[in-house]
Amino acid sequence: MDTWSINRRTVMKAILLGSVAPWVGSSAALAGSCSDNIIRLAGVVVPDTMNPFASWANFWPLVFNYDWLVSIDAQRHTDRKGFAKEWSVADDNVTWTFKIWPGLKWSDGKPATARDAAFTYNFLRESMGTPNELNIGWNNTSGLENVESITALDDETLQIVTKSPTRWPVDHSTWIVPEHIWKDVSHADARGTFRNDPPLVGTGPMIVTEFKQGQFIRLAPNEFFREGKPATAGMIINIFDVPDPVVQGLKNGSFDYGYGLIAAQWDDLSKNPEIQVGQTRVEQRNYLAFNTAAGDGAGSSKALQDPAFRDAIGYAIDQKALVDRAFRGLADPGVGLAMPIAADYYSDLSDIRRHFDLAEAGRRLDAAGYRDTDGDGVREDKEGKRFQLELITSGGAPNIEIPTAAVQLIAGWLGQVGIPVSVTRIDPGALTARLATAANGGGGWDLLVHCDWPAPTAKDLLRLGNSKLVGTQNDSYWANEEFDRLVTEVSVTIDLKKSQELFDKAMRLIYTEAPYVVLCYPFLLDAHRKDCFKGWGTEDMMSQWSYFPINRLSPA
Repeated sequence: MDTWSINRRTVMKAILLGSVAPWVGSSAALAGSCSDNIIRLAGVVVPDTMNPFASWANFWPLVFNYDWLVSIDAQRHTDRKGFAKEWSVADDNVTWTFKIWPGLKWSDGKPATARDAAFTYNFLRESMGTPNELNIGWNNTSGLENVESITALDDETLQIVTKSPTRWPVDHSTWIVPEHIWKDVSHADARGTFRNDPPLVGTGPMIVTEFKQGQFIRLAPNEFFREGKPATAGMIINIFDVPDPVVQGLKNGSFDYGYGLIAAQWDDLSKNPEIQVGQTRVEQRNYLAFNTAAGDGAGSSKALQDPAFRDAIGYAIDQKALVDRAFRGLADPGVGLAMPIAADYYSDLSDIRRHFDLAEAGRRLDAAGYRDTDGDGVREDKEGKRFQLELITSGGAPNIEIPTAAVQLIAGWLGQVGIPVSVTRIDPGALTARLATAANGGGGWDLLVHCDWPAPTAKDLLRLGNSKLVGTQNDSYWANEEFDRLVTEVSVTIDLKKSQELFDKAMRLIYTEAPYVVLCYPFLLDAHRKDCFKGWGTEDMMSQWSYFPINRLSPA
């Protein structure tokens, strides 16, 4: 199994003793060995800082280091709690009470209490409306505008009172940080220069002890973890920008777990008796977005601002063929903003759903005034300009990769209905800059193939159309007053049935207006080796909403 020319155990001994310099030319230097009981994860991840207030790119490793108060997994699974052991809401639907685990400690041995939770939220609240508002990372101010007060009633009791009913107190994803570490950090530093360098202090099962950007992250077991110190000796997260080395590492035993695999790699690994593959429905949605902006930042044709044009293009996209051919069937065809895993809100929109029909797309383009008047196979817009649209895209990292074949299929179908498309593939950082508002230097593109990974809550699922998020999470720059009203109303609704009704209205509205065509909901493809550790999950062998199963792995 070991094809290295140097002894891996020698490498690990040198690294663990701190002599890392000769070995960190690439993450592959952190090779595996069952005998040292260190878990080795690998994936296409791009953590840039250990500061949860300043980045979205650090889910790995911070999800292993910190606890959310509640969030998604704790509501889906009774055995995956966060900072709060239990919670309830009073009959007034605005007063929430959270009981913190008794005797909870930070990894440095200091008490972890409701006062730390109150500090975390109030640190965010105090930044609101200032030039240094904390609104750019996992720990952000979204939803706090509807909070009246957040108070630690005692060490084990946190009370959140909202201005109107909302499920934000349990649905949000804010990592609880220790007050004694963060109390002297300014909002300006938390938003920018403060990197929160290791060793970190947290309440999760593994604590970040070393971070080499673009290479690896090392974590050690938390001896004060509430379930007891984990049975493993530690963890190393190997960082890559493509999945190929992840696959090779799984095969040769360098890595214990890898994720973000593409379909061909996953299929290949499934034939290896030493490896267990998994496929999990997750909240990622891949979509085609139209630049609907007018004025500064607009695309090359005003047709992009026309719902009739966008609707016609929707008939030229074959979601089933895209899944079968680009994803090898390892995705669900796209429909609306909700994906199947968000079962409370998913609908196949059967009564209004478009169907793939290039002839129908052509007829609708003709009816909307976008014709090929000179018979050269290319349509003209209402100003008489021949269409030549630019489609921009990126690889999808740190989410599930968008195959090049998917983009090629879309460009081909649009070409067949007389809308030629050129494709520009750019790196994630450049794409983020292009998607900013015109005032911030963005815009000027026509079409976008992109993805996001929202929480399975009504408000978060609707964020693609929320005009308040234009330039951040609303990629199409689309704004609609009725949609915004529905977002506001669903944000202050606790009753599930009412929330579902409001969501369905909003989803149907944006589907009809078509600033996006949802392409598919890809499966998360991952794999783990069977030889070193036991205790992996089944359908979600590695949760994407908590540290499961790192808290329960043990030597095989």
